[in-house]
Amino acid sequence: MATHPSHPALGILPTPQGPVQYYRLAYLEEQGWTRLERLPFSIRVLLESLVRLHLTQPELCSQDDLAQAARWDAARPSGRDIPFLPARVLMQDFTGVPAVVDLAAMRAAMARKGGDPKRINPLLPVDLVIDHSVQVDIFAHPEAFAFNVEREYERNRERYAFLRWAQQAFQNFRVVPPGTGICHQVNLEYLSSVVALRPVQGRPTALPDTVLGTDSHTTMVNGLGVLGWGVGGIEAEAVMLGQPYFMLMPPVVGVKLLGRLPQGATATDLVLTVTELLRKKGVVDKFVEFFGPGLDALTVEDRATIANMSPEYGATCGFFPVDAMTLRYLRGTGRDEAQIALVERYCRAQGLFRDASTPDPVYSETLTLDLSQVVPSLAGPSRPQDRIPLTEVKRTFHIALEKTYKKPAPASVPVRLNGHQVNLSHGSVVIAAITSCTNTSNPSVMVGAGLLAKKAVERGLRRQPWVKTSMAPGSRVVTDYLERAGLLPYLEALGFHVVGYGCTTCIGNSGPLPDPIAHAITAHDLVVAAVLSGNRNFEARIHPQVRANFLASPMLVVAYALVGRMDVDLTREPLGHDTQGRPVFLQDIWPSPEEIAHTVASALSPEAFRQRYSQVFEGDHRWKGLPVPAGDLYAWDATSTYIQEAPFFLDLPTDPPPLRDIRNARVLVMLGDSITTDHISPAGSISPKSPAGQYLISKGVPPAEFNTFGARRGNHEVMVRGTFGNIRLKNLLVPGTEGDWTVHFPSGQQMRIFEASQRYQKEGVPLLVLAGKEYGSGSSRDWAAKGPALLGIKAVIAESYERIHRSNLVGMGILPLQFRPGESAQTLGLTGTEVYHILGLSDALRPHQELTVRVQKDGQERTFTVIARVDTPVEVGYLRHGGVLNMVLRRLLKEDKG
Repeated sequence: MATHPSHPALGILPTPQGPVQYYRLAYLEEQGWTRLERLPFSIRVLLESLVRLHLTQPELCSQDDLAQAARWDAARPSGRDIPFLPARVLMQDFTGVPAVVDLAAMRAAMARKGGDPKRINPLLPVDLVIDHSVQVDIFAHPEAFAFNVEREYERNRERYAFLRWAQQAFQNFRVVPPGTGICHQVNLEYLSSVVALRPVQGRPTALPDTVLGTDSHTTMVNGLGVLGWGVGGIEAEAVMLGQPYFMLMPPVVGVKLLGRLPQGATATDLVLTVTELLRKKGVVDKFVEFFGPGLDALTVEDRATIANMSPEYGATCGFFPVDAMTLRYLRGTGRDEAQIALVERYCRAQGLFRDASTPDPVYSETLTLDLSQVVPSLAGPSRPQDRIPLTEVKRTFHIALEKTYKKPAPASVPVRLNGHQVNLSHGSVVIAAITSCTNTSNPSVMVGAGLLAKKAVERGLRRQPWVKTSMAPGSRVVTDYLERAGLLPYLEALGFHVVGYGCTTCIGNSGPLPDPIAHAITAHDLVVAAVLSGNRNFEARIHPQVRANFLASPMLVVAYALVGRMDVDLTREPLGHDTQGRPVFLQDIWPSPEEIAHTVASALSPEAFRQRYSQVFEGDHRWKGLPVPAGDLYAWDATSTYIQEAPFFLDLPTDPPPLRDIRNARVLVMLGDSITTDHISPAGSISPKSPAGQYLISKGVPPAEFNTFGARRGNHEVMVRGTFGNIRLKNLLVPGTEGDWTVHFPSGQQMRIFEASQRYQKEGVPLLVLAGKEYGSGSSRDWAAKGPALLGIKAVIAESYERIHRSNLVGMGILPLQFRPGESAQTLGLTGTEVYHILGLSDALRPHQELTVRVQKDGQERTFTVIARVDTPVEVGYLRHGGVLNMVLRRLLKEDKG
């Protein structure tokens, strides 16, 4: 059914760019299907995409599909699945490189089967921002940035050349070079248009700027009124190739905000409070939408900080509707006035614009948060939802030291550092990092950190010498306004030199600790700490030697660098003493809100954004000097340790085999609660003693050149050996151990997980994972599903799943199964030593179908029932094909041949 200008769902909107067509949400009201003002704004955006799909691709969205979706009921919202095609896709390099490797491998498979490899090409605009590869090798030095970027290019030259190939080989594919910024901050400050203008069947058409990203913190742009969230790289690739993202119409939890933040509280404190609140509530697989009069006191930068941490509170997204603050931000970041006018006119015409008179939508559930009750806080020592009021940090750390880490009271360890003796103990802060888009996108907390540093330096305070300090802004604009405000020299005086424009410490690229510090930690088994302005603080993520990790505002990061330890009450004890020997307290140097606001207003200008982003895709001389391989097919190099052809499409049969029961399976890994994708597929350093390290050594790579697992994601041989390779992983099959150890059955031999999987696969034994609650929380890491698939894992049985990881498992052909409510491996008496049979699998599998699991041990047999967490009929198809990309490749091959 072709779009016709006379269709009642189409409207014409006058804009500065001329008249454009748009797909009218009012049409849904005119059909009697809904009342728009009662719908959450995020649901309205989803419905616009369905109206558009119905008129342009009715095979994906019928009239009945549209009507049922429009009848969204806050009390019963999840009745049917819908197709969602975003306006664009966003990637970062850790997830983007393996996605592009997959596309290149699909082209190779297409060519081998006689098809046109150019059929494998993004149909939507795709932006890839290289931001995850810079490491903090040098810090607290004026040349830190130049040195770290040079090392980044040395380590990643082959990966970056591969991306240069992708730039010329694929259409609709742009790359933002290294040293520019973090993808989510670049997305917020430049890439996002809020309302897009696109040709639809030859006509200029206005539509909401929606985005799916291969990083879970894609949600940050929700603060700008752009609906988007993170998906796995696997799903993103399918969307790029024209396969809709299928999802259930979600419940929407409304969070009503009242009041305004009190003096001394920051947006960071607010987001840690929101994260704690919503984790306790339980919002996995739900949208969260913020409303109420408190919105008028929150800038877009504050909203973006809250939206950024949606994965930490478990929601699909944390959405803020478009309003006057949105327009103010667009203007302040140098967006074109014609674009700002388009945003306002379109959103008002569609009922997507919020102001004080807008009726509150009806939500599935509603919570209330009074901003005036927010207090300065940290979160830790290993989960972002574990908020600690600043007044309680000292006491909480002592409790954790005794109960979690089983350590006695701190004992001082003398360390010789740079010719001087320092003393380390449990609780010493060895990393203080202003990092991550969560906070570096927010001028109020960055300027606040600069002002606090200025006051500290003026009082004669210095950082403690054992603290590794760093600052990695999310865009170059941050450095511009800190310089203009005269604050950068004070941050540098405390060791917070710019080390790079990327994720650095937040993703685990914190770099090595000074040798004397590292040796002391290992020799004395010290529980040392990191304080960072990021969003993730999981075990072994920040640095393998740092056990306790705390999230905090940039201001508190500076404060903890000054004091150098966690076992201190910053609200009562001094940070140090001034040149006169007088104690200096945190409140003495804490900047006032008025001081921060005045400095931000005087230092920030739209021109700075326009200038910095005018050549955002150009890159420096190093980027321009990289080789650009030619051709539509990538020339794989068998000797490469970075880029190898993904094995998923080799020898792919033309038709998928039928789904069959899983029989005689063994448990490879048995895990507890809150297992993150960092546990399953680490992103950080590679140990020379690990299977991945041994593989690299066998290929002639010295340990100094290992780089990280994140940078090696283009090589499946490294990644499969690193799966379940987190040094803090606790496999319950081998109690008392940490790391990638398991037991092979029935031999009872203890060995590495990778080695056991190889042995099982030779024996023809399918493998399982048993787990507890929140399996797969954290990053949207496709290798946390790809790795298990290559290990031979056919199913996971868990108490509950995080959204992205569950869909990633299905996307790789792994069956996610869920214990029935109230049941677990423990209540069922499972030890993981049994033989498992999963029965009832067939091509007629239904979403949420109950399946029978039969277990056998020592001649005894019993059964229990699990729920197949294949949530939509489309996912059944993914599972049957052995993965979503297999299905897309088969479809494209059939279309190409006829």
